[in-house]
Amino acid sequence: MSSMQSAATTAPQTSTVGEKLKGKYMAFKLGAEEYALPILTVREIIGLMDITRIPQTLGYVRGVINLRGKVIPVIDLRLKFGMAATEASDQTVIIVVQHPFRGRLLTMGLLVDEVVEVLDIPAARIEPPPEFGSNQLDVDFILGVGKSDKRVIFLLDGAKVLSADDQARLVEAEAPPAA
Repeated sequence: MSSMQSAATTAPQTSTVGEKLKGKYMAFKLGAEEYALPILTVREIIGLMDITRIPQTLGYVRGVINLRGKVIPVIDLRLKFGMAATEASDQTVIIVVQHPFRGRLLTMGLLVDEVVEVLDIPAARIEPPPEFGSNQLDVDFILGVGKSDKRVIFLLDGAKVLSADDQARLVEAEAPPAA
């Protein structure tokens, strides 16, 4: 009986998370791992271009690019997630995302190894993020875990991949100098 009660108490949580997160996602790879961002936060995908380094920035901030006259910061997600740096390939792209931050839209580029596809993930194929058992792990940016065929895909909140302090620094970096 207790196993039935246990199953009953976990089912509503899973369906609640699934219902909240269901929808279309842009799936991409970092090494062998797959991640995805809600498609509505993705503005465009661009090929790798020259990135101008900004002195004294965090190690995972690769620099800025000039995208049609707008300067936007570029984050190397491999480095942000503690993975080894790798050489760019012909599959390496920058996913340009946008999300609200302190009353304005923050636009940034996310450097990834490869874009895989756009997925429509139904509620039944989404589970809550796993419990990692440590308060020292900063994984608030993982919304949930999607399943597609035999693949496991971490669903990310682009607005939480960077801390509020890091985002504030990026806003300063992309803001035009005061006159």
